[in-house]
Amino acid sequence: MLTIGQLAARAGVTVRAVRHYHQRGLLAEPERDASGYRRYDVQAVVDLIRIKTLTDVGVPLARINELLAAQPEEFTEAITEIDQALEVKISELTRHRRHIAELAAGDRLFLPSEVIEILDRQRTLGVSERMVRTERDSWIMLVALAPESVADWVAGKEEALADPEFRRLYLACDEAMDWEPDDPRLPDLAAAMATWDAQQPEHEQPSHGTLSLMNANVTAASPGWRRLMLLHSLAPRR
Repeated sequence: MLTIGQLAARAGVTVRAVRHYHQRGLLAEPERDASGYRRYDVQAVVDLIRIKTLTDVGVPLARINELLAAQPEEFTEAITEIDQALEVKISELTRHRRHIAELAAGDRLFLPSEVIEILDRQRTLGVSERMVRTERDSWIMLVALAPESVADWVAGKEEALADPEFRRLYLACDEAMDWEPDDPRLPDLAAAMATWDAQQPEHEQPSHGTLSLMNANVTAASPGWRRLMLLHSLAPRR
């Protein structure tokens, strides 16, 4: 006759696991001796080893009683079902691992490589990380909500970044994030932006709702930018 600790050691489990199996009804409660201690016989060792073997290969606890009592054909059928369920779970975990790996790559989970290259190029031009993050968030919305517009916007952005005047205006907008809404430099910057816009070819626009969200993302970044965007919208295009 074995104590609970001896039984657990024979089967290679913890005493806590044995007690858990008792609570789940997987392992029968033994008789207690005169001192009130559980005493286990050889059958308990066999039962516990079978339980541990099944749990070690991934059989859910809820199905162990079924398998312990199953006839050979029933056992084989049940194991096949469990194996198929594990195969599905493995596929899900593999997909999750792939997504985790993508998360480790940062924004590449959310954005195509050509957009990442644009953001990286802005960094090399001296654009602040705050400005890059603001634009990144707008790109994330565009990719998710208007994927059909991404290629045109990427082409337009690449063309703009090749223009020294655009780069000058872009860096000025970066500085304007810290300006007060009544800063006297804002009207001139807005007018210069409007003049540059008027010289550019038309590009495909996403839906009004998507564009509104993107604009809201920009204006939320800075009170100065809210004023700049308003002035820009009112400035004449010439």
